[in-house]
Amino acid sequence: MNISRENIDELNVVVTVKVDKTDYAETVEKSIKDYRKKVNLNGFRPGNAPLGLVKKMYGKAILWDELNRIVSKNLMEYIKNEKIDFLGEPLPSTSQKADIDLDNKEEFTFTFDLGLKPAIDLKLSKKDKLPFYNITVSDEMINSAIESNSYRFGKTVEADNVEEKDLVKGTFEQLAEDGNVLEGGIKTEDALFAVDRINEESIRALVIGAKKGDIIDFDITKAFTNNTDRAQMLRITAAQSESLTGNFRLTLTSISRHQPAETNQELFDIIYGKGVVNSIDEYKAKIKEEFQKELAIQSNFKFIIDAKDKLIDKTDMKLPDEFLKRWIVVANEKTTAEDVEKSYPEMRKEFAWQLIKGKIATDNNIVISDNDLLDAAKEQISSQFRQYGLSTLPDEQLTEFAKQSLSKEDERQHLHDRKLDEKIAAWLKETVKVDEKDVTTQEFNNLFK
Repeated sequence: MNISRENIDELNVVVTVKVDKTDYAETVEKSIKDYRKKVNLNGFRPGNAPLGLVKKMYGKAILWDELNRIVSKNLMEYIKNEKIDFLGEPLPSTSQKADIDLDNKEEFTFTFDLGLKPAIDLKLSKKDKLPFYNITVSDEMINSAIESNSYRFGKTVEADNVEEKDLVKGTFEQLAEDGNVLEGGIKTEDALFAVDRINEESIRALVIGAKKGDIIDFDITKAFTNNTDRAQMLRITAAQSESLTGNFRLTLTSISRHQPAETNQELFDIIYGKGVVNSIDEYKAKIKEEFQKELAIQSNFKFIIDAKDKLIDKTDMKLPDEFLKRWIVVANEKTTAEDVEKSYPEMRKEFAWQLIKGKIATDNNIVISDNDLLDAAKEQISSQFRQYGLSTLPDEQLTEFAKQSLSKEDERQHLHDRKLDEKIAAWLKETVKVDEKDVTTQEFNNLFK
């Protein structure tokens, strides 16, 4: 076997692999004999078909499989030994023709195009400037979180009189035109609805202030204009609900009200664990700290976006664009060349950014360890639980959830990329001049418009 390389230009290479009979003959012959032992051909017992017939029928396919195997193996070994730093994967060459005539030849020539990674000249100093946006935590955000926590950890109580936010349960009975209960009409017991879902203001006013046992007559189609909601409440079909006319009688049987939790020590202990927060000031400080953690992720995200744009412009990187376009089509079955042509500018930016990140990581020994990934997974899961008011998940349970998350390859890759971005951001902050700016959440969101 002979493998050679031709440099087309600084970013494109053609590798030629020449295979002669001595490279494959012995293995192909063995494969044909092995195949003979298990092939079933009409007129012959299993394993007794003539070798020549098996070779005639299956030899070409076996030869092709063996050629693909040894060419792929030796090509990758050559690339590794020659230290060819390439992008994507080798593709059949479009500039140099292969010679693969299985019917008439015993020597074959395979040719492959390789797109090379460009050399990156990345010199950064304090002369380079990047903005960093510190998102401020407002009193409004803290007060909103306090209100939300009180509601989340509140309880439902039975009320005496209906208020606007209550849930009401009762019996609905269809009425005849004379105002009496319609014989054989719709009757639904334990029907449940939220008072603020009543669409007609005058009917809502009839319900608000009512007590358990009170009887109220009203036009149900005006009270609940959504046909699906009305059908579900009355437990009838959508068609029946659509054809309803006239009044219904509601007999109230229960009134349920959500009662927010008081902002006191009991609530602090429920949310954060016993004794972690001991006053309203500590409670507000804890909420602010949680917001700052979440907002810091967003700030770093924007910092990385700005760094990406600046460093791509600064390096003015050349890429083997035509090769990459071909490779994207090959690597994605549902993607056409036309699709790639339209979206390639953004794809190219992403290729360039990944190369820049790799350069920074390599030059500065930035690595993502298993512990880094575990910490990132734990923090992500902890953040998700905090959204549901669970801030005191035991570490062993949190670790188990994190390990389960990392067992999924796509999630592991996502966390790896996020952690790498964090470390790249930290390195950039030490290397370039950071222009810090305090912004509100609204001002920050406007940066993306």
